[in-house]
Amino acid sequence: MKRYLYFTITLGVLMLWSSCRKDFEYTPSTGNLEFSRDTVYLDTIFTNIGSSTYNLKVYNKSDNDISIPSIGLALGETSNYRLSVDGIAGKNFNNIEILAKDSLFVFIESTIDINNFPNPDGTYLYTDKIQFDAGSNLQTVELVTLVQDAIFIYPDRDNTTKVIETLTLDIGGEIVETELQGRELLPTELTFTNDKPYVIYGFATVPNGETLTINAGARLHFHDNSGIIVSNGATINVNGAYSNDQELLENEVIFEGDRLEPNFSGVPGQWGTIWLLDGSINNTINYTTIKNSTIGILSDGNPDETNDKLTVTNSQIYNSSSFGILGRNTSINGENVVINNSGLSSFAGTLGGKYNFTHATIANYWNAGFRQFPALLLNNFVLDEDNNATIADLTEANFNNCIIYGNDNPEILLDEIEDESVVFNFKFTNCLIRFNDTNNSFTGVNYNFDDTTKYENNIFNQDPNFKDTDANMLIIGDDSACINKGLASFALQVPVDILNVNRTTSTDLGAYQHITFPE
Repeated sequence: MKRYLYFTITLGVLMLWSSCRKDFEYTPSTGNLEFSRDTVYLDTIFTNIGSSTYNLKVYNKSDNDISIPSIGLALGETSNYRLSVDGIAGKNFNNIEILAKDSLFVFIESTIDINNFPNPDGTYLYTDKIQFDAGSNLQTVELVTLVQDAIFIYPDRDNTTKVIETLTLDIGGEIVETELQGRELLPTELTFTNDKPYVIYGFATVPNGETLTINAGARLHFHDNSGIIVSNGATINVNGAYSNDQELLENEVIFEGDRLEPNFSGVPGQWGTIWLLDGSINNTINYTTIKNSTIGILSDGNPDETNDKLTVTNSQIYNSSSFGILGRNTSINGENVVINNSGLSSFAGTLGGKYNFTHATIANYWNAGFRQFPALLLNNFVLDEDNNATIADLTEANFNNCIIYGNDNPEILLDEIEDESVVFNFKFTNCLIRFNDTNNSFTGVNYNFDDTTKYENNIFNQDPNFKDTDANMLIIGDDSACINKGLASFALQVPVDILNVNRTTSTDLGAYQHITFPE
């Protein structure tokens, strides 16, 4: 009985308090709002491609609950910006309430067609503003977006079924149906210029017997699960050139993702790969940066070609979520190549093949999680789903005047299935190598560093003195162990470094001659 009486009295008190409470009273804002920023830069976007979502925080720092009579875009319904206020999408809003000492978020997006503006000349600076209230209480926040024109390459879509076309590939003479979205490039699309950037959705495929030529200064941007495929009998020639102004790099060719926001500038795995199918021929890549892919270059087959299947020179590959370069029973020649920051190996020559690298910097400072493999991996086999091995010859794998280093140890792995019917030939000459087998885990003839048929005049575990591995700046400094440790005959083969500095009189290891780092 007492408990019931207590509950009744408590309920009555609560009802009495509730009946006496006044509702929140909102007074009109007086132009004293504060904002997290006075201008929202939506970064660069491609024409007709939606931006990321950006936010603006609006603060009511007064002691009163206020109501903002109006929030809207200055260009109204014609604006190419879109807003969301308190979870409601639109371009104009009325009577938006904010409690005292509270705030609200405004979310902003844009999609802009550059062709709607006169004489855009490749780029157009689009602006608008968000207006809060009006008259003497008007406050504004500027909106700015740089819109860039581009050439778009999309896979075909069936008009009836709306199904996107998938690729049928000729892989070494075998016709293979795939689930990869994409299409073959048209004859008019086989030369990429530097007039406009290219944005590629799906895999753009170079047809049999054709050559894709990419001119100096071209910029290629790939959507998720996109890339370039070079078919059986086809060729890709990437003709980047040296630029005297290394800040602008206007003559370099760049392969990267299609997200232009600064937050995506170093994110691995944004797009697929440059895939050289078994049977593609005479592929060349010069003065090129390939970044933020899954696999920078994937080269399959043709290990015994007189002309190497791929020649890559004066080029950088970094931020690959799997491999920088993955060769599978193929032939690759590399000079002045820099590879860094790969989720697995920066360079992997698997299932045998033929590989020759001179003055390369093959590093791996991956810091986005556990890394299973070293910077450099060589093996002579591949395992199927039942763990059965296919073995092939590693005809040659020569690394001359190179740096092979990283943030793990050791940074080379020579994984051989021994078989009298195959060869496993490799040699490291005048290289700096990180290999400190503290647990004696690596034994056998492949790790006998006194065998001059496999290792000659190498340096182990000394500091290369890279400038900034996190920023993929692998030029070496005055304190590097690599200075003047290169063999002159290899320097004559590659007489200038990746920055066009002569190396024949004093030969440093790797792709760069050393510099004095600025304070």
